[in-house]
Amino acid sequence: RFNWSELIPLRLWGRTLGLQTENSQFLLEGMPFRIFGGSMHYFRVPREYWEDRMLKMKACGLNTLTTYVPWNLHEQERGKFDFSRNLDLEAFLSLAAKNGLWVILRPGPYICSEWDLGGLPSWLLQDPEMQLRTTYKGFTEAVDAYFDHLMPIVVPLQASTIRGPIIAVQVENEYGSYAKDPNYMTYVKMALLNRGIVELLMTSDNKNGLSFGLVEGALATVNFQKLEPGILKYLDTVQRDQPKMVMEYWTGWFDNWGGPHYVFDADEMVNTVASILKLGASINLYMFHGGTNFGFMNGALEADEYKSDVTSYDYDAVLTEAGDYTSKFFKLRQLFSMIIGQPLPLPPMIESKASYGAILLHQYISLWDVLPSLLQPIKSESPINMENLHLNDSSGQSYGYVLYETVIFGGGHLHSRDHVRDRAQVFVNTMYVGELDYNTVELSLPEGQGFRQLRLLVENRGRVNYGLALNEQRKGLIGDVFLNKTPLRNFKIYSLEMKAGFMKSLRHIAGWSAVPDYFVGPAFFRGRLWIEHQPQDTFLKLQASPGWEKGVVFVNGQNLGRYWKIGPQETLYLPGPWLWKGSNEIVIFEERTAGRIIQSVDIPYLGRTQYVD
Repeated sequence: RFNWSELIPLRLWGRTLGLQTENSQFLLEGMPFRIFGGSMHYFRVPREYWEDRMLKMKACGLNTLTTYVPWNLHEQERGKFDFSRNLDLEAFLSLAAKNGLWVILRPGPYICSEWDLGGLPSWLLQDPEMQLRTTYKGFTEAVDAYFDHLMPIVVPLQASTIRGPIIAVQVENEYGSYAKDPNYMTYVKMALLNRGIVELLMTSDNKNGLSFGLVEGALATVNFQKLEPGILKYLDTVQRDQPKMVMEYWTGWFDNWGGPHYVFDADEMVNTVASILKLGASINLYMFHGGTNFGFMNGALEADEYKSDVTSYDYDAVLTEAGDYTSKFFKLRQLFSMIIGQPLPLPPMIESKASYGAILLHQYISLWDVLPSLLQPIKSESPINMENLHLNDSSGQSYGYVLYETVIFGGGHLHSRDHVRDRAQVFVNTMYVGELDYNTVELSLPEGQGFRQLRLLVENRGRVNYGLALNEQRKGLIGDVFLNKTPLRNFKIYSLEMKAGFMKSLRHIAGWSAVPDYFVGPAFFRGRLWIEHQPQDTFLKLQASPGWEKGVVFVNGQNLGRYWKIGPQETLYLPGPWLWKGSNEIVIFEERTAGRIIQSVDIPYLGRTQYVD
């Protein structure tokens, strides 16, 4: 777009025609416009790569970038807001404008997105009466405080202010599939309007939720993967004479631990996109580039059973997790080029990946040796769930692990009463006894002389991000655990959130020693990766048996995410910008059985593939 700002008198600055709807079509600045969009989330992609991914969008023929805004990253502790570094939303949106991309912003407050609690902060669950995604006072007060900080960043970047790329803003997300409060969508809409949002409002739902997620004054859009006959015409039944838009055309699918790596056929995908466009609709590809659920931020499903999402959000999308091209990219580029009728920008060169070879983990320290030095326990008569631990300026613990310790006399029958969220390793003193989870709720504890320590190391594997169970996503021990039908009491509770400060302290603690030939965790292991030249992207592969079983990997203090031998994912993406020339510290928290080495490889392996039905 030509920048007219220097030619317009000051009194006329600040208004242009943004995105409008007229007679079943979009108009942008008064001219007919079709949205060729793609989703990419700034919080899943290293900041150094934002522009590269945007240039690839342009080269594919897209004109619009769509992103969610994750409340639980921007306000990790109540009242403390972070829009810096990789969370610099203003920089991300400005970069989109610089690269000629319009933006559809999806600020939530709920975003789904296979992201922990659908992007809602876990401290909301401290309130035992909390009703998420409703007009419950405790929820709306928190949303209002968040929007009061978010919207001043967003409002100046609207298209109607001349300099802004934002042409539309989504009201909440897929509310028709939740629909617990008929007043809620109006509340969210007004929360946006009252803070200065003037661009076109939209809603987004699958076909079954479409009619339940509407709000007056917002354009309804639909989400799907298979183009069912009449699905776009169905939009006419809920709103007449409006442009048709597929807000989420699912280009692939996400993976759960213990399942396959899902893929969606490239030809079927492109043919469906072509059919959607032939029907005159606008489209947003979800995802164009998926990226990674770095840290502990993956979400989970709870349908028939609880299933947590893997670390990779590759999604079998148009670009890979590391931003490389797929056959989908080139097929879509060809399609959009034909429709646009003019040459597209050349695709940027892909960054080469490095294989740094074997990395020796030469030192370890047991979790039991870390406890007295680094962690102050919370003492409590009864178990306390993670969110209600008195930590982080009373915001509780959001992610990671919690260790519950108590003293027992004798052994017997341990029963969780299904109060473990999500998985507990059980130890008597330092001896591993077994696990408790959703499927295993009882264990036999061996008899022994005198008083012994019973320890439950409980992992939050990720909060459910979709469905009707959001209010029940408290983690850790959410109630009593019983030994021989008597509830356990007098706990010492250790928070293992593994934040940057903890990892830094771990570096300097005494007690690290050489790794023996065989060791059973839980323990921290560390080694060094030496890089001679400019660092490049790589993938860390934790060797199979007799090696690593389950845990988390940190590189130079950055939490890459979880690994688990049950798969499907076998490599963790390590972005080059997070590596340094020279020495790089690798720390692994392994829950059970450790190996001695990990491999740095130049090709990801996301597991045995299965085509999406």
